[in-house]
Amino acid sequence: MAQAAAARVVIGRTTSKPPEADGVYAPGAENPERPGPGVPYDLHLMIFGDSTAAGIGCTAAQEVPGVLVARGLADETGKRIRLSTKAIPGATSKGLEGQVDAMLVAGTPPDAAVVFIGANDVTKKHGVAASAARLGTAVRRLRAEGTVVVVGTCPDLGVVTAIPQPLRSVVRTWGHRLARAQTSATLAAGGHPVALADLLAPEFLAAPDRLFSADRFHPSAAGYELAARQILPVLAAALGEWSGGPLPTLPAKSEVAERRRVVSRLTAAANRRVPRWGPQVSVD
Repeated sequence: MAQAAAARVVIGRTTSKPPEADGVYAPGAENPERPGPGVPYDLHLMIFGDSTAAGIGCTAAQEVPGVLVARGLADETGKRIRLSTKAIPGATSKGLEGQVDAMLVAGTPPDAAVVFIGANDVTKKHGVAASAARLGTAVRRLRAEGTVVVVGTCPDLGVVTAIPQPLRSVVRTWGHRLARAQTSATLAAGGHPVALADLLAPEFLAAPDRLFSADRFHPSAAGYELAARQILPVLAAALGEWSGGPLPTLPAKSEVAERRRVVSRLTAAANRRVPRWGPQVSVD
């Protein structure tokens, strides 16, 4: 509890709003067009989730992850992409129901949805099974409307050095458990999970000063760009619009993050000090 309180002091509470990013993004266009009755588009992309989905830590609209995905999708497909954001900073999986409700009230369901959720479920100590089930319900509701859904599962909180040890190892383990449960729930609901913890942890561990924003918790513009690169090919492929070659096989876990775990480091150190007794066996 003391370490959690200390981490909150270091990270602080973000009161600023993320940059406004909604609009219609055309291939190669510098600026988006404001959506309206007379503005055509080919695909409607909607972003759901928490502060990482909304783009907290960004200083300009072009840095927001939804914009990066929309621009990438426009360039990949040659189509005009309308971007709408329903994500709310601070949201947990409990808030996804309200975000999907707001989408249904607003008008026609989108062609595609991207969801970033999980970190706040961990920091607010929500149950893993219940959090994953809520995500699965949201994905199922979107799929019932004909929407293609891609979910960026819970990030690896073990890369956040503002959280002291051993609390950092605890939240990392909790986050990985949640990410695995989210993956199962997303697949069962007909969505496409992207394991952001496994894919991004090595990068964030290697360059935290560049990939974290000033609060040392949310990603920087460069960090969001890395995340968008993982989401885009999965989304485009799910829409039948990907021409960039075969998609990579996602890793089961981050080897770099695993090596940084306290237990793993202690075990490795102990193994280096244990003499190798017994006969040496040669195998032809």
